[in-house]
Amino acid sequence: MADSRVPMLEMLWEAHDPHGALEQRFGFREALSAGHWVAATVHEQWGIRIDSCERIVISERNALAWVTIPDGRLLAKWSVAQERFPRLSQIARLTHWLDGKGLPVSAPVQSLDGRLQVEVDEVSISLQRVIQGDLLDVDDAEQVRAAGAILARLHHGLAAYPDADRVVPPEERPQPLAARVTDWLDSASDHVPEAARGALRALVADAPAGEPVTQLIHGDFRSSNVLCTGPRITAVIDFEEARLGHCIEELARSAVMLGTRFRDWGPVSAEVRAMFLSGYQSVRRLTPYEASWWDVLVLWHALALVPPGDDPTGWGPSALSHLAALAPKA
Repeated sequence: MADSRVPMLEMLWEAHDPHGALEQRFGFREALSAGHWVAATVHEQWGIRIDSCERIVISERNALAWVTIPDGRLLAKWSVAQERFPRLSQIARLTHWLDGKGLPVSAPVQSLDGRLQVEVDEVSISLQRVIQGDLLDVDDAEQVRAAGAILARLHHGLAAYPDADRVVPPEERPQPLAARVTDWLDSASDHVPEAARGALRALVADAPAGEPVTQLIHGDFRSSNVLCTGPRITAVIDFEEARLGHCIEELARSAVMLGTRFRDWGPVSAEVRAMFLSGYQSVRRLTPYEASWWDVLVLWHALALVPPGDDPTGWGPSALSHLAALAPKA
């Protein structure tokens, strides 16, 4: 690495000292040593010379390094969570496939020997191009609608992925929707208003029987994982939470959590949720069964995010507002 400047070091969301985390989790006593390791590994495995390592961000036992090369910038992502290495390789194959289908994802760069995810020095590492864009702004109606449309396109793509059972084994198929909501209600803490729990239980009881199709879904579609340039979605990132599920459940969860990033999570308005749903349905119309579950699932996820004790960002009022809007339908 030609540049010896110390990379900026930070935590993605945890309230820990990043220098302590870097040494305890990854074995590097300083950020410069980590930057040199990234540069040496990328050069050895990909044949690419790194000019500088600008920034390193830590998230649990994973790290991301932004590096510069003669013709641009790259992102190196590595993990020391060895139990996740096989899954990381499958996620790399998935994003490579989605990229080949024209979907806006951050695809891995193939190493010199053709691997998408490289295991070396008890580390699993991938290399990606840095995609320009800012995190989704839920105050921008065009971006919100575009995000809904992209999620629908992504669902179409994920449904067609031929190796879904290698990403998530079939035995990890989720419980039926009604059972999942009811189980949550049975274990919900007292801080969730009793009237709201009773209303949700009644809505579940009145929902139609049956079950939507189970398929591969993104698992964490929200502002922190959607990059935009103006009204255009440039990338959906972080497929590490990909799982088997139902499109309508992910759509509802994403609508509720759309504005959340890394800290100080807060709800979005009913208008934002409606715009997101409209964008989704511009590409993939809900089935009558899915449409009947939309309000139920939005209320469930809204209530599930109500924290015990202080509620500085207003999850409780947001959930109760949605419940009030459902009153004429109940």
